Amino acid sequence: MPVIDQLAQPDPTRRRPRRTAAGRPPWMDRPSPTMQSLKVVAIAAIVVVMLYPFLYVIMFSFADGRSVGSGQLWPTSFSTSAYESIFAGGVVTRSLLVTAGITVVGTLLSLVFTSMLAYGLTRTRQVPFSKAAMVMVLCTMFFGAGIIPNYLLVKQLGLLDSYWALILPGLISAFNMIVMRNFFMELPQELFESARIDGASEFRIFASIVLPLSKAVLAVIALFYAVGYWNSFFNALLYINDTTKWPIQLVLNQYVVQSNAMTDLQAPDRPAPPAQTVQMAIVVVATLPILVVYPFAQRFFTKGVLTGAIKG
Repeated sequence: MPVIDQLAQPDPTRRRPRRTAAGRPPWMDRPSPTMQSLKVVAIAAIVVVMLYPFLYVIMFSFADGRSVGSGQLWPTSFSTSAYESIFAGGVVTRSLLVTAGITVVGTLLSLVFTSMLAYGLTRTRQVPFSKAAMVMVLCTMFFGAGIIPNYLLVKQLGLLDSYWALILPGLISAFNMIVMRNFFMELPQELFESARIDGASEFRIFASIVLPLSKAVLAVIALFYAVGYWNSFFNALLYINDTTKWPIQLVLNQYVVQSNAMTDLQAPDRPAPPAQTVQMAIVVVATLPILVVYPFAQRFFTKGVLTGAIKG
């Protein structure tokens, strides 16, 4: 028998996937009631394990002194004195405004510079030394200068005790830039060629074609940057000595993790609530804004993650 005919014949020793009576693979069939019940129980247990700590923090942030002093696992009497005290003190309110400003400005600037760099590195023929620049960007993912050289650089640039010290050192993330560059490379090149024939410049192509087609990945990268800026406290710990410029995460670290005295957080004309409720209230205030924003960006996040996985 010729070799081609031998290859065309089915291999009798090859194991075929098991199929059900309906002719479908087992994983496509509807699970049995017992299996469905087990899945519901497992998912419910995971939800309880994940949500209980967060609900515990919220409940104890509203607990009054009697519930905290009695050592109850779940408070039975509630009060808003912790929130009234920290917001009347002014420190938490000011730090929230600082963090919000850093997050908004930093995210916008990071998106602008990351998208411009990513698009420039896709134009290997138009941009000279683009491959060398790509290698330099990749090197930053594996090699870092260290804390002391970074501090000396920020100091020499005159950025100590400046909000720019919290934005400029992390303005461009190499990982985010690579994700955006790969997305740009998947866009139809015919659109760019037709735009060049019509006389459009590279900046016009970038602003009028690339960015409108990249809303999904821009939303994903914006979410990454926003979460990073909101949760960042180490740069503030290194570069910010003025306590009036502390972001909320540094306040959270100093007064909850380090357990520093919280007298300056609270209003002087109010009775001091229990320290545990104040700590829990700061945790809620520092966490809640990003949790509120995430559901609105989730649909863009899902679309941006899936885009590029399917080849058309």
